[in-house]
Amino acid sequence: MLIQGLYLPDDLLYLVEHQTWARLMPDGTAVLGITALGLKASGELYMCRPKAEGSPLEQGRAMAVVELAKSIVSVKAPLSGQVLGVNIRLEERPELVCLDPYGEGWLLRVQPSRLEQDRLGLLQGETARNAMEHYAWLNQIQS
Repeated sequence: MLIQGLYLPDDLLYLVEHQTWARLMPDGTAVLGITALGLKASGELYMCRPKAEGSPLEQGRAMAVVELAKSIVSVKAPLSGQVLGVNIRLEERPELVCLDPYGEGWLLRVQPSRLEQDRLGLLQGETARNAMEHYAWLNQIQS
């Protein structure tokens, strides 16, 4: 789907309020990241520090910290679970988060712990599209 000229994959689960996403993997794990829309709303990113491997996550609580041009922001997790892996490439190239938010710019790989419960707070497909369009309108994000 395209929102304000930004691509948002239809197969992801979105925590729209915090502009983060989860991709469920065939092995039962999930990959997490920040949406292109959220990145556009935030501005230039200088640093990204995801939680460490082994850390617990809770939906809606911090999974990473990013440094932007004018602030430091806590990035909220779309899923609860335990961090299995961190995208170590972000240490040297934090810009990957902006350049390829759904590919090389992922933040964490996690083992979800409350997937069915957490899914109640996530949107996908047409419902996500409508919510993202509303988010863009509220935040005056234009292409």
